[in-house]
Amino acid sequence: MTRTYEFLKKAGTFYLATTDHDQARVRPFGAVCIYNGKLYITTSNKKKCFEQMIENPKVEISGMVGGEWIRLTGEVVRDSSVEAKKAMLEANPSLRNMYAVDDGKFEVLYFSKAEAVFNAFGKTPETEKF
Repeated sequence: MTRTYEFLKKAGTFYLATTDHDQARVRPFGAVCIYNGKLYITTSNKKKCFEQMIENPKVEISGMVGGEWIRLTGEVVRDSSVEAKKAMLEANPSLRNMYAVDDGKFEVLYFSKAEAVFNAFGKTPETEKF
């Protein structure tokens, strides 16, 4: 999971895909952290993407750094613990402009059943599972 985390941090912006009934939805994300041995992302529970992840937790993330890209597939699990939210804010201080631990909208979710595939043209794909 460390390689996946470092790749996503280096990418800065990565794209999260969810499903909205029978329609794929993709949007940019940029905050990740590792807490308690799990990879976390964050969003607001006021956004449709949060509703979509709760309804169908199977998601994919894709991002690029130079000529390399990642495709992360897995399921997200909501974590309402204060500690996980604090960890996300510590790892991504810019989020403090939008969220607070107890604001009623800040959500963190971690990946389970995750598989990250790292690709580059002319290279054999490499996989990290966690």
